Amino acid sequence: MEKVSCTAVILAAGKGVRMRSKLPKVVHKAAGKPLVAHVVDAVRAAGIEDIIIVVGHGREHVENFFAGQPVKFVIQEQQLGTGHALRQAEGTVDPDSTVLVLAGDTPLLRASTLKALLEHHQKCQAQATVLTTFLDQPAGYGRVLRDEKGSFLRIVEEKDATPEEKQVTEINSGIYCFQASAVFRVLQQLQPLNAQGEYYLTDTLEILKGEGCRVEVMSAAEPEEIHGVNDRVQLAQVEKILHRRKNLQLMRDGVTLVEPDTIIVDSDVTIGCDTVVLPFTIIQGKTSIGEDCEIGPWTNINDSRIGHRVIIESSRVKEADIGDDCVIGPYAYLRPGTILQEHVKVGDFVEIKQSTVAPGSKIPHLSYVGDATVGREVNIGAGTITCNYDGQHKHPTIIEDHAFIGSNTNLVAPVRIGEASVTGAGSTITRDVPPHSLAVERADQRVIPWKKKRDH
Repeated sequence: MEKVSCTAVILAAGKGVRMRSKLPKVVHKAAGKPLVAHVVDAVRAAGIEDIIIVVGHGREHVENFFAGQPVKFVIQEQQLGTGHALRQAEGTVDPDSTVLVLAGDTPLLRASTLKALLEHHQKCQAQATVLTTFLDQPAGYGRVLRDEKGSFLRIVEEKDATPEEKQVTEINSGIYCFQASAVFRVLQQLQPLNAQGEYYLTDTLEILKGEGCRVEVMSAAEPEEIHGVNDRVQLAQVEKILHRRKNLQLMRDGVTLVEPDTIIVDSDVTIGCDTVVLPFTIIQGKTSIGEDCEIGPWTNINDSRIGHRVIIESSRVKEADIGDDCVIGPYAYLRPGTILQEHVKVGDFVEIKQSTVAPGSKIPHLSYVGDATVGREVNIGAGTITCNYDGQHKHPTIIEDHAFIGSNTNLVAPVRIGEASVTGAGSTITRDVPPHSLAVERADQRVIPWKKKRDH
């Protein structure tokens, strides 16, 4: 089939009053990214690169999210309906192209459905095609009315429908294909003669049909795809579906999910084959996890890169970079800026922040490492902390290769521990330690006779 020029226009100007939020509805997140971003991703996956987003209330939030991306914006200053919204894009659309019109709050749309809609529209040589579906409970949606031959007649909105029309179960998805020259010509004729006092895009279909133009209908295979989000209850419902889809995809791609109903994985996460994810694990953002890992249980990871053969047990990992063959947890906390190179061990109740740990080093338990550079094959004893903050500024700690830090050492930054040096347990190190040295800082132990006072 001949490839035709196509522009996607995504309507995202509404406030979304029922969300009860300071933010526009379309920037609320589901499965790790804004609702409108899911729609844009589906459009791109369908092969459409020319994308226009109609913005209005809180438009800066939408524009900021897509900053640097090849997306155009047009502004609908007053929200006067879907027909009025599409008119704002007229000067940006090639009049010889096909226009795919979508709502910005339908994150469950699949690219395959959009491709099928475009192909149907082109094959039928229609001037307009509307995507519909059938719902057992169609309340809240516009109804698609057909004539006695089953052809498109018109769309009636819920608030304008008669009791008989409300019994119709075929509903309008709010997704359309138009020939640009036809729809923008007809948009000039719209009148707000309805209960809402708005310019309905659906009225263009009836006008086109009345002019003798071909108006087609295509039903979506899966009704869930056209579910919109109007409040936070519906937001939770679509997010659950997105997580279910993601988990099914991962398992089909060779990832083992133990008790998948307890595991939450965001849409943009990637996980390599033969990795096992254990129950009650949450993996968010743009996290990537390699092959042959074991993640969880009770682990939360976001926006991190994790290599191959990594074990993370019952830990929190946030914006960290973890190399191959690392072992982490239980109850470790890796904060932003943490870089673990290969074969690093981070044990229980260890917190690391803005630090690089070189291959083969171990921080087994009960330690805090912040703003530090840790060399190769270093052992950091239990209870060690880097005292990196003086109340005004953060200072660096450098621990060179093969150093051994005794338990309960306080490293008061800025400080450098030289190669293969040792600090005695319980020391507070305030000055640099040369390579191949032992540093001990302790007061002499004194034993003082002492009689504990009795409580009265």
